[in-house]
Amino acid sequence: MEPTNFSMITSTTNAWSDNSTALPNATDWEDQLTLFRNIFPPYIFIVCALGLLGNSFVLLVFLAQKDRLTVPDIYLGNLALADFGLLVVLPFWAMTIRRHYVWRYGEAMCKIVSSSINVNLYTSIYIIAMVSVDRYLALVQTMRARWLRRTLYAKVICVVMWLWGVFISTPILVYTTVINNPYAGTPMCELVYGRTWRLADQIAFSVLGFALPVVVIVFCSGAVIRALNRRRTVCSDQGSDRKPTTLVFAVTTLFLVCWAPFHVFNFLNVLNELVYGTQLGHAFNILHLVAVCMAFLNSLLNPVLYVFFGQYFWKKVSSLFRKPKHHHRRGCDRSV
Repeated sequence: MEPTNFSMITSTTNAWSDNSTALPNATDWEDQLTLFRNIFPPYIFIVCALGLLGNSFVLLVFLAQKDRLTVPDIYLGNLALADFGLLVVLPFWAMTIRRHYVWRYGEAMCKIVSSSINVNLYTSIYIIAMVSVDRYLALVQTMRARWLRRTLYAKVICVVMWLWGVFISTPILVYTTVINNPYAGTPMCELVYGRTWRLADQIAFSVLGFALPVVVIVFCSGAVIRALNRRRTVCSDQGSDRKPTTLVFAVTTLFLVCWAPFHVFNFLNVLNELVYGTQLGHAFNILHLVAVCMAFLNSLLNPVLYVFFGQYFWKKVSSLFRKPKHHHRRGCDRSV
C-alpha cells in the first residue's frame, strides 16, 4: 500500500517508502531514503517560498493595471494564479515526507491538498495551450479571428479551464482519505484506488494533462513562427506583436522542458506495469524523482521569465507609475 498519494505527481515518492524493506541490501536503501527525506522537503520549501513571492508580484502587477487588460494579460495572470495555488499546498506534502509519511492535518486537508495539486496542474497546461491558441489567432488568423480575441471571451475561457480542472480532479477529491498505516499504526493520506483505476488515472493524466495540450501548442507555435518569418513591416508597431509572443514562447518552452521528463517516465512506468505487471526498479525511481523536482521548478521559473524575457511585462510594471493616457494610435492591433 502506498503511504501518501496526493496525486499522480506524488506517486513516485511513495515507491521509496514501499521498497525500503524489500531490497536484498535494505540498509543501503534505507540510507538513500533518509537522504531523500533530508533533501527533498527543503528543496520544496525553497521552491515554494521563492515561487510564491514571484507569482505574487506577477499577480499584483496584472491586478493593479490602470489600463484595460489584454487577452495575453488575462491568460498569463491566470497561469500565475495556478502556479501560486500549486505552491501554496506543496509544503503540506513536503512536511509529510519529512515526517515519514505521517499525515497530521486531518481528512479535509488531505482531500484539499490532493485535489488542489491536480486542479492547478491541469489548469496550468490548458491555460498555456490557450495562450498558444491566442498567439495563433493574433498572428496567423489576424483578420478572420479578430472577433474571437475579446477579453470577455478570454475570461470565460479561463473560468471554463478552472472548472474543467476541478471536474477532472473530482475522483481524487472523492477517493482520497486518511487511513491507518497497517505497518506503523500512523495516519496517512491515501488515494484509495485499485490497480486498474490507478493506471487509468495515470494514463489520463499524461494524455489529457500533457499529450493533447502539447499537440495544440506545437501546432499553434509552428504556425506562429512561420507567420512571423513571412511577415514584413506592414505596421510600424509590429514590435508589439513580438513582445508578448516572445514571452509566450519562453513560458511555453519552459513548461515543456520542465514537464516532458516527468510524463516520459510516467508513460514508461505505466507501459511496463501493463506489459510485465511490475514496477520499474529503484534507479528508475531516482530518475523519476529528479523529473518531479524539475516539474515543480516550473512554477518558480515562470515569474523569472517575466523578468528576463519581459520587456512586455516591464512595460506593464512601468504603467503603474505613469498617468493614464486617453489616446491611442490607429492602424495596429493594440490587444496583442
